[in-house]
Amino acid sequence: MNSKGLDYTALIIAIVGAVNWGLIALFRFDLVAFTFGNMSWISRIVYGLVGLCGIYLISLFGRVRDNSIGASE
Repeated sequence: MNSKGLDYTALIIAIVGAVNWGLIALFRFDLVAFTFGNMSWISRIVYGLVGLCGIYLISLFGRVRDNSIGASE
């Protein structure tokens, strides 16, 4: 099964989450809360999706490692 589309979608969502954390750390500005409201149901869904995508992307390490090992042989 080719999961390239899911990988890219998860990566984009995780990058949005990382940028949001950077904004929080540097400027105390929560872009998700600003956009969707402070802990509204939409913002909670966004935070949850970022977390799920981060967990999903852990599998990317194994797949990248497997691909690089197979390419060198």
